[in-house]
Amino acid sequence: MKNVVKILAIALVSALPVIAQTKTNKLEKKVINPWEWQDKRSYVQAVEVKNPAGTLYVSGQTAINAAGISSDADMKSQLIQTLGNLEKVIKEAGYDCKNIVRLNVYTTSEAELFACFDIFQDWIARHGIRQTSTLLEVKSLFETLKVEVEATVVK
Repeated sequence: MKNVVKILAIALVSALPVIAQTKTNKLEKKVINPWEWQDKRSYVQAVEVKNPAGTLYVSGQTAINAAGISSDADMKSQLIQTLGNLEKVIKEAGYDCKNIVRLNVYTTSEAELFACFDIFQDWIARHGIRQTSTLLEVKSLFETLKVEVEATVVK
């Protein structure tokens, strides 16, 4: 019995540095911006992440309601619903929007999206998000959808 206790004590003492290291490791995000022009466009050139406790890869979210019905509303309404759906998935997973490090935006009309882009920028500012982004105009999205946003979030 004494040998078992000694072995357990040695194992516990050996594990303490790892346990202590795990507790002191904290998520670090570093923004890399060699220029300033992108700041007005609500994104950054790169984000380095160190010590994440988890990474969430969110599928493209759109303006589809809880019953699975695609919106046929205008771009502004769809963008608002899309961001709400994205936020819901992120919160449901136990993550925070402020820790989004990548947002990819797909739209069927860049002109329509930019006409209400302030909604997107206000949402980013409200959550204090500093993310990398790619925006693409595509020929079509599912059914009547006009905008889709996918995200990578860390914690």
